[in-house]
Amino acid sequence: MELTEALAKLLRSYEKYYDINRENPVKPFAAEAEFSLHDEQYFLVRSARISEADSKEYVYFATEEQLDIQTLEALDQKAWENGTGKVNPHKDHRNSDVILMIIANRIDPAAMKRISGLRHYKSYRHGFYGWSHYKLAAIELSTGKTAANRQGRDLKKLFSTILSN
Repeated sequence: MELTEALAKLLRSYEKYYDINRENPVKPFAAEAEFSLHDEQYFLVRSARISEADSKEYVYFATEEQLDIQTLEALDQKAWENGTGKVNPHKDHRNSDVILMIIANRIDPAAMKRISGLRHYKSYRHGFYGWSHYKLAAIELSTGKTAANRQGRDLKKLFSTILSN
């Protein structure tokens, strides 16, 4: 399976709920997606608002022929910086998570091992204005092996959509 075909299959699983940008994503990414959720709770009428919460996810998709540790760390840093740069913390902000999905034909063993150790976290005003978590998952197309950091373990299930067909 080719990288572009695998990316297209993965993006199809995001199309329903995310705004996907394939035309001009931030370099060096192949695509990016954004999800926004605004939740309100109120008592009887909307003007009697009890609480509000805003949640966002910024997803970056990378395709690499060969993923080595230097490329991995560059992608990691770029995704985190760009994702947290979009965050607008305020009193109703709950969370803004940054996600990096990597599809590669081959992943160096050192890079595969390093994936589980890459983590970022940021709280805004000691958590009163929300926080940001970082999720990372990668797949090696040649072998079907997947790797993820602790926060991104649930993302490994999405790779089954690529491998199933």
